[in-house]
Amino acid sequence: MTDLLALPPYARALDMRIVDEIDGAPVIAMPFADRVQGRPGFLHGGAISGLLEIAAIVAIHRALRAKGSDSAIKQVNVTVDFMRGGVNEMTYAIGEVTRLGRTMANVEARAWQEDRDKPIAMGYMHYLIKAKRTD
Repeated sequence: MTDLLALPPYARALDMRIVDEIDGAPVIAMPFADRVQGRPGFLHGGAISGLLEIAAIVAIHRALRAKGSDSAIKQVNVTVDFMRGGVNEMTYAIGEVTRLGRTMANVEARAWQEDRDKPIAMGYMHYLIKAKRTD
């Protein structure tokens, strides 16, 4: 996993880290802590959404790099479905690029705790792909 991109500062601020790969996709982990707690004993929805976003970003950058591109991305649209409350334990997320076009990428991200087949949230995100400026 040494070829993976470094996580952005927001992810590091919430102690997110890349812990594994599933079918070539990086798995991001976020520990439960006061800084991600909403109501007592539960994850804040914003922290869950942030974890899904980081999983999506890492997945897109990996897919772009596999195509030999270092293009920049810009988030266009996000939909998050919360399925159950995240509790006081490690939370994981993975992103899957479902479409990688020339100018747009679609990503589906899943967050879970104990059982990957029982997600606590799903995210559906669309990103604009832009060539990096060289000036």
